[in-house]
Amino acid sequence: MLDNQKLEQNKPEDSSTFLGRSLLTGFVGGILASLIGWFMYYFNFMEVSAKSFILRSWTTAGWTDSWLGDLLTIILIGIISIGVALIYYGVFKKASSLWGGIVYGLILWAIVFFVLQPIFANIPNLSEMELKTIVSTICLYILYGTFIGYSISFDYHDTVLNVSNKEPKKA
Repeated sequence: MLDNQKLEQNKPEDSSTFLGRSLLTGFVGGILASLIGWFMYYFNFMEVSAKSFILRSWTTAGWTDSWLGDLLTIILIGIISIGVALIYYGVFKKASSLWGGIVYGLILWAIVFFVLQPIFANIPNLSEMELKTIVSTICLYILYGTFIGYSISFDYHDTVLNVSNKEPKKA
């Protein structure tokens, strides 16, 4: 019994590793969502691309239309998503259903397209966008929020349950 308690797998998990996994989830979620968004723009599901928000709102350099602009946008969205995951970790990590991530994605969509819209001068207002763009971006943000939200919440509940199940039993 004493040897069993000394095993590394039976030690409670450090909360910093959970935070690190949450931040990694945010980075990977941002990379995946921006890649999906790039494909959606390429196949004309959306009339605005992610680089219209990230790069073209700040610079008009010619390289933003090249593959370098796409690559830099994907990496920047991954980095921004670390902050998005940190907010979810701090506020919603105890949500135990899929709906938390869906609502979080919708909140993020509303923030980008309503609150932050004046910052993006080259992006048309929501009323000027085509319906396919609105529906596609809502779906993308729901998918993004669900990925981040459910991954972090699942990891949190799995960690809490494993820690409570690994407590040594008193004889």
